[in-house]
Amino acid sequence: MDCKHCQEQLALYFYQELSPDQRAGVEAHLDACPACADAAGELRRLHAALTERAVPEPTPDMLARCRLDLEEALDREEPSWRALARSGFGLWPMGSALRLSAALAVLLVGFSLGWTLHQQPAQPVAGQPQETPWVGADLSDARISGISEIVPDPQTGQVRIILDAERRFTLEGSLDDPRIQQVLLYAARSYDNPGIRHDTLRALRARSSNPAVRDALLHAVQHDPNDAVRLEALQTLEKLPWSDEIRQAVLHTLEHDTNPGVRVAAVNLLARHADQRMMPMFEEMSTKDSNPYVRMKSASAVREQTREEF
Repeated sequence: MDCKHCQEQLALYFYQELSPDQRAGVEAHLDACPACADAAGELRRLHAALTERAVPEPTPDMLARCRLDLEEALDREEPSWRALARSGFGLWPMGSALRLSAALAVLLVGFSLGWTLHQQPAQPVAGQPQETPWVGADLSDARISGISEIVPDPQTGQVRIILDAERRFTLEGSLDDPRIQQVLLYAARSYDNPGIRHDTLRALRARSSNPAVRDALLHAVQHDPNDAVRLEALQTLEKLPWSDEIRQAVLHTLEHDTNPGVRVAAVNLLARHADQRMMPMFEEMSTKDSNPYVRMKSASAVREQTREEF
């Protein structure tokens, strides 16, 4: 086992996710390699800090409201929230130490900062706008007062949007439909519900090469106030061809984002595209960054670049 493979396995090693043979290989390498043993010590301290982190107790009122929201969501049997809960972990392969760390950080920090379930009464209420299929004209003259739900269908490529304008509308169609794109791009940048913004970015994944969609992703990764939304934007940018524009946005995230999980995802993406221009930044972060994983990943990028030069 070489150093790179060992360091990629460390997080899984500490969380007891390796097979006995894999654990034995990691332990044998750590016994023989001081550099990897030091990296393991830093990750062990990070693991201890996450384990000891105090988790605020929710108030009884919050618990009651969350349970009610969950019951309503399950009654509707819509896939948006439950699919998010399932796919949030499916996006991070178990073979990646970075994504496991990012998942932990988002669970501990990101979702606690304001993730909201979509609220939509299961039964019509007197005086409430009724859903009407949108046909005909575009939305250019309509004032959108609320978006209740955005649900992409990965099997058909269709997307369903429930929104309130003068009355409640349901839009269904392809992501190539200008009306669908108009609502999604508005929601990604401007809608005040982080759950809707997250679902919007997931719906836009299939068109991430579209310049307007790419601009929305770059804006979200640098400016969205919600940690989970920024992480979703960052993971979608991973699938796009690397460019100076993306590099600048990810560098901005690494330097300025306050969420450790988002910063870890950013340094991992930058490390995969490391070049000589980024070496001064990696060298500085390998010794001065406040996050031990970012320091470890930065040092690894410097070593890889040095080996390539020789």
